[in-house]
Amino acid sequence: MNRHFHAVLLCCALLLLAACEKKEQAAQQMPPMPVTIFDVKAQDTPWPAEYQAQTQGSRAVDVRARVQGIIEKRLYEEGQYVKQGQVLFKLERSQYEAQVQQAAAQLDSAAREWKRIQPLFAQNAVSQKDRDTARAAYDAARATLRQAKINLDYCTVTAPVSGFTGKENFTEGNLVSNNSLLTTVNQTDPMHVNFAIAGPERMRRQTLAAQGRLRFPADGVYTAHLRLLDGAMYDTAGVVDFIDTQVDPDTGAIRARASFPNTDNHIMPGQYVRIHMDGDILVNAVIIPQKAVLTTQQGTLVMVVDKDNKVQPRPVRLGVSIGENYLVDEGLQGGERIVLEGLIKARSGAVVRVITPEAQQQGQTGKKPAQAN
Repeated sequence: MNRHFHAVLLCCALLLLAACEKKEQAAQQMPPMPVTIFDVKAQDTPWPAEYQAQTQGSRAVDVRARVQGIIEKRLYEEGQYVKQGQVLFKLERSQYEAQVQQAAAQLDSAAREWKRIQPLFAQNAVSQKDRDTARAAYDAARATLRQAKINLDYCTVTAPVSGFTGKENFTEGNLVSNNSLLTTVNQTDPMHVNFAIAGPERMRRQTLAAQGRLRFPADGVYTAHLRLLDGAMYDTAGVVDFIDTQVDPDTGAIRARASFPNTDNHIMPGQYVRIHMDGDILVNAVIIPQKAVLTTQQGTLVMVVDKDNKVQPRPVRLGVSIGENYLVDEGLQGGERIVLEGLIKARSGAVVRVITPEAQQQGQTGKKPAQAN
């Protein structure tokens, strides 16, 4: 009985050993797992500075009455584009015409008196005081006439700048006083675009520049490009003409402004847009996609593929995020190959089958690479 039992046990052990050997041989015969790689390069790269922004007319001017009077006519359509000097309102003129006539009569009288006094003073027939009084009356009459003509001209209210008019604040027939706000004119060419730069981002750029890893524009001028709400890029570039020298204590950001030509009035004031500020260059920057990075309890790392297509983990220290990428501070120098897709399959020490992003894209689109003649 025992002899029979031992024979059965020996057979089972032999079968189990054979199964393990077959499994090991099958594992050894499995082809390498395919992974997509990313070629790491160290090269000069523009700093992609993009911010939320809002447009504003370069000059918003209040149009105010400068004399008291009744509005007789409004000579523009609300919201209409007007040119500098174009007549917007006409105020009642009669009282100011009368003041001009009165001042002209006073000037005529003072001029005749001054003309009479001069030869008499030369003959010592009148005193120095009489002469000075006549001269002062003549000068005062001239100033009064000039002021009366200015007030008469103020009855015609013109556009101080070219731009789009706002809604009228007083309709025809209303009495307005000196300094009453009649409407506004918003100059839209050029158009200003206001945005804010986060304080930590500005400090980070200053630090990178001090380390020699970032280069500011040689002339100190940043160009700007505008993305509208519909996603389209505005076809004319602008210039960043103001960056504040202090951080706003309420927002923790630095105010900035760009100016864009707007001759066709395509951009309207008050629009929310996105602005791209170009000019800073990252020097010999190593930038990798975010999806190539693994985060573990020991820190961040990437899977490097060596020349034999064997995978090895590499710890990296990351800097700022740039869009969907990371700026690498330490761990990669350029020239390495890292796993981009297939990180789960890429075990440490495993041999993988490398697929370039170009080959993967061709496989997805069903296109075959062109063959050399």
